[in-house]
Amino acid sequence: VQLQASGGGLVQAGGSLTLSCAASGTISSANSMGWYRQAPGKQRELVAQTTRGGSTNYADSVNGRFTISRDNAENRVYLQMNSLKPEDTAVYYCAAEAERYRRPNTWPSYNDYDYWGQGTLVTISS
Repeated sequence: VQLQASGGGLVQAGGSLTLSCAASGTISSANSMGWYRQAPGKQRELVAQTTRGGSTNYADSVNGRFTISRDNAENRVYLQMNSLKPEDTAVYYCAAEAERYRRPNTWPSYNDYDYWGQGTLVTISS
């Protein structure tokens, strides 16, 4: 699976942006799909995750503002970002976890993701 993230850009605070991640192979068999971000000088951090069945998990900092969705038929994962803040400025990466057994109600960690996109830059101006 190869992932290609797109949709980044420059937006004013309070605005919205939708990121898209296109997979070259089918993602329908992938366990979880996620979005991470990395701001300058900081570690990469989780933004949101979604399972094959549609369950979602969000970082506290974006909960209620961002929405992750997954279209298995189109092999795409989206991140709808609303009420953007300057602190959301970062390079955003999509990631996919290969199909494997995972205990119910558990989420993959950073190291569990097998495939990564190249990143798309999101800049929020104040």
